[in-house]
Amino acid sequence: MAQNFRRYINRNIGASAVTIFTSDSYDTIVGINIANTTGSAVNASVYITNTSLDYYIIKNAPIPAGSSLQVLDGGAKFVVQSGDALKIVSDTATSLDTVVSTVDDIST
Repeated sequence: MAQNFRRYINRNIGASAVTIFTSDSYDTIVGINIANTTGSAVNASVYITNTSLDYYIIKNAPIPAGSSLQVLDGGAKFVVQSGDALKIVSDTATSLDTVVSTVDDIST
């Protein structure tokens, strides 16, 4: 069966949480990369919202100036179900660029 790989890119994420994507089926998140685009350290949080509850993958993780954070490493993956929303937020305005990779619709 063919797999549908998806990429979600966002720029200038800041102090208001940004929904990166909302799942419409069973999907797998295979990569989350967050880059600090500022000249100062920032803290970033990544979480999944499911039925109005937030489940943190990382919370207030420090990212040094000009560096990045690979949230999933070592082959780690997350399965999300229909309605789950992946969100990212920073403690600093317009400070993060993100790339998220998923496999769409993994169950048939």
